[in-house]
Amino acid sequence: MFDILPKFQDAALITILCILPLLILNHNLHQQKQKQPQGCRKLNLPPEKSNLHDEHSPKYAQGVPETHHDPNGKPSWRIKALFTYPIKSCAGVELNVSDVVPTGLKYDRQFCFAEYVVPKQQDAEPYWTARTLRDKRFERMALIRSEVWVPDSRVGSYAPDLDEVKSEGVMVISYPRTFSGAMSFLGELGIALGVISKEHSFQIPLSPPPDNLSSYPNTPVKIWKDFPMAYNYAHHLPSSLYDYLGFDSGSQLTLFRVNPSHHREIFRCAPPKQTLGFQTVTGFADAYPIHLLSLSSVRDVGSRCADIPRLSIRRFRANIIVQGPGAFEEDHWKRIGIGGAGGGVEIHTVCRTVRCRLPNVDPDTGVKHPSEPDRTLRGYRRIDPGCLTYACLGMQLVPAVERFRISVDDPISVLETGEHFYIKMLAPGERVPGE
Repeated sequence: MFDILPKFQDAALITILCILPLLILNHNLHQQKQKQPQGCRKLNLPPEKSNLHDEHSPKYAQGVPETHHDPNGKPSWRIKALFTYPIKSCAGVELNVSDVVPTGLKYDRQFCFAEYVVPKQQDAEPYWTARTLRDKRFERMALIRSEVWVPDSRVGSYAPDLDEVKSEGVMVISYPRTFSGAMSFLGELGIALGVISKEHSFQIPLSPPPDNLSSYPNTPVKIWKDFPMAYNYAHHLPSSLYDYLGFDSGSQLTLFRVNPSHHREIFRCAPPKQTLGFQTVTGFADAYPIHLLSLSSVRDVGSRCADIPRLSIRRFRANIIVQGPGAFEEDHWKRIGIGGAGGGVEIHTVCRTVRCRLPNVDPDTGVKHPSEPDRTLRGYRRIDPGCLTYACLGMQLVPAVERFRISVDDPISVLETGEHFYIKMLAPGERVPGE
């Protein structure tokens, strides 16, 4: 019996040495845990209530007539799901209802990560440039999630002088927790045991607080050919985020927020100001305020893409996902109505969405497929005479009014059809950034 005692003591000591660091680590992480924003409610639809839960159902492979109604009496041509993407190229926020503002769905592409670029030419000035999933090293942005919390006077903790209220709300940003060196084993063990959370998180104001604007330097940031002024949120970013994205310090990477006084004016395929009565603008979206996709069109692409058996429509990062029309019927829409009697709100479908390789990144893993679905799309969807190099999938929208509200299940009606000719953003010889 006495021979067993030393072995028992050794085992106990080893157990303590393993568990103690976990307890210390868990305590430190608990201290860093974010509190729920005060005076606010969360907009995000919970994942378990996603309207895309059945996106792979065979029923979406075929379209139905525009006048058709489903067994519940709902118009078959309707909005299936809504998404806003607060941070460009990061995970989307699913909604049941969204306000539409001049730049598109509210909160959409109002933030972007940007890298500090020092040109090789000696006489060229360094600059900040927006980064996306197209760019090497940035595929992991797909796993950066956002929660949008907005002030609500019905919340018990609400008070008009709260920081969260003065900044028009809070965004909680989360991303996978990573470990390195000696902490890797303990960290992974802690996650497996449930004593350590899988994610880091931190909070930022949705808008710079009016009484602290000096902490958010107004800085030009390059997006495509434009250099809009934007608010630099660098002082909010924790070191763990730089580690996650593979950067050494904040001198090379930052987060920008759109300055509403410096929206990007959009021309090309958009209706002119004389037609609309206002100038089309965007924040950090690539081209136009709103992006629409048809579920049956993506199902058609998925049926041809053998390398990705369950191709999710979320790869294509649309704001409005519709059900009912047959595959690619949207290719020839010129004007549509959304919601309400008499056609609802009039929206111009100004051009097709020309596709880069960004959808090759899996939104669930952050892993980029070497060729798909881009290869499949280019095989049969290079259809626009204005850009025969790239495939097209989806439509870009410009509403005929600046502000309104849309909801899941709002009916879709086609007001006008016709031909499209894509007007390129880049001049001949220029390249798509990141390709």
